[in-house]
Formats: sequence, structure tokens, C-alpha cells
Amino acid sequence: MRAIDLNLLVVLDALLAERHLSRAAERLNMSQPAVSHALARLRILLDDPLFHRRRREMEPTLRALELSAPLAEALAQIRTVLAPEGFEPTERHVFRLAMSDYGTALLLPDLMQRLRAEAPGIDLVVTQKSREGMIGAVVDGEIDMAFGVFPDLPSRCVAETLFEDEYACLLDPLAQPQPYHGLTEALYWAAPHVLTAVHGEAATELDLHLRSHHKHRRIALVLPHWNVAPHVVRGTDLILTVARRCLDSVGPDLMIAAPPIATPSIPFAAIFAKRRRTDPALRWLIEQVRQVSGARPVPRSELKRH
Repeated sequence: MRAIDLNLLVVLDALLAERHLSRAAERLNMSQPAVSHALARLRILLDDPLFHRRRREMEPTLRALELSAPLAEALAQIRTVLAPEGFEPTERHVFRLAMSDYGTALLLPDLMQRLRAEAPGIDLVVTQKSREGMIGAVVDGEIDMAFGVFPDLPSRCVAETLFEDEYACLLDPLAQPQPYHGLTEALYWAAPHVLTAVHGEAATELDLHLRSHHKHRRIALVLPHWNVAPHVVRGTDLILTVARRCLDSVGPDLMIAAPPIATPSIPFAAIFAKRRRTDPALRWLIEQVRQVSGARPVPRSELKRH
């Protein structure tokens, strides 16, 4: 162990996360030649090329991929040991998050007000990915935390439910083919529907629930953005079934109605890598998110048990 420069492992972790030499150098605050030199030493140390250049990115070898998870776990533990007991958000720190525009609308306004008032040195970088993309980015260390609905998670992720939403339907009562006297089950199944899915035509929890009861909606429009969906309902016979909190700012000419069918609840959660469950910075951020989301406070001991 004395002959191994542990800084090389930090470089390898950054290269695995970025898959790009200059981005890894920027992440590490190192020069590109210094990262190249470290990679050369790693190749000798591990007796493996570790990466092959493919177009604009570096593709990891099988050996590098095998090292990715245990390396990230080991470095997280080292950072936890060396880090102070708590996290003081008085210095510059960047958190990388992923969420849909639904999560963005619900969390970001209040979260940013809180951060700007109490921790102005904290910066956020927010991206949007499919559910599978969010989970993969959390596991790989590309992002710190993701927000959304995650019915199935790998064992390397931890989820904390922030709140539960419910489904509601939005429609234009004046654009229905028959005089509107309320949203009935017959109207619901006869109507064309709008589906919001970041990942193309992927089935939502609602549709999976309906299929389990041998029911199917007619999807007339698939959209990747929650905030656009209410606008396409106006003047059409379309019905939009989404989380109730998405519909707080729709116009008075549109009707919000309870679904005339049984629907599942919508548990909105934050997920992060299990290896980082004791990371003081991440625990601090989770607490800020709890405060703005109105989530039930979770004791730190409970967080550690995940």
C-alpha cells in the first residue's frame, strides 16, 4: 500500500464519471497533462489500458468497469472519515441534481429562496433524465441526488419519500363531444388522453396499474414535458391525468376532476447512492429539501439504517 499513490484512485474515479480527459481535469482542478500522466501510471499499476478512445469519449475497459463501484464506495468512506462531523455551507459547494419539470416546479423555487438566503455559497446544477437515466447517474456518481417516482430501485440506491401526491384529471368541459355533466367512467374510457413521459412511450405507473386490471386508455398524444400538457387540453376533447400538484396554476376555463376510476398514490422521493448515506454534505442537502417539501423529518439514525 505504501507504494500506491491514493491520488491516482481519485483520478480514476473522475475519469470513470466523466469519460473525458479534459472534463475530468476540470473536475479535479488539475491540468490535462497531469491527468494524462496519472492515467499512464494507473495503466502500469493495474496492468490494464483502462480506457479506449471512442469518438469524443473514453470507453472504460471491463477491468475499469469492475473497479467503478468498489472504488466509488471506498472513496466515499474515506471522505466520510476525513470530513468534519457536520457540513457547514459557508464555502462554495456544487450539488448536481436530476428531476423532471414536475419536480423542478415543486421544489426549486422554494429551495433556491432558502439557499440564497441561508447558504449563498451553494450552487445547484439541475438536469433532466429518464427514470432509468436518473438511477444510473446516481449509481455512477454523475449526480448527487435525483427526484421523482421510483417504484423499483437497485440495492445501491436509497430512497426517501418527500410527500405523496394523487392523480387528478384535467379537461375542457366546453370542448367535449357531448354536454358535460361531470367526469364519468364511461367518458374517461371513451376520451382520448394525453400521456406525459420523459422517455418516449414508456408506460407510466398509472398505465401499469390500469393494465394490471386489464384496462387501457387511448393515448392520443405523448409529451415529455409536464408543464406543456395542460395547455394542449384547452379547446380539445383530450383528458390529462397527472399528479394533482401539477395543476395548481391552470386557467379557470379548464376543469379539474377526481378520476372516476381507482388510481394509485404518487410517492415523490429523493434518491441517492447508498454509499453516500453518511456524507455530511448530502445529509445537509436532504434536510433543506425536507424543509421546503414539507416532508416528515427523518431522524439521522433512520437515515443511516437505509
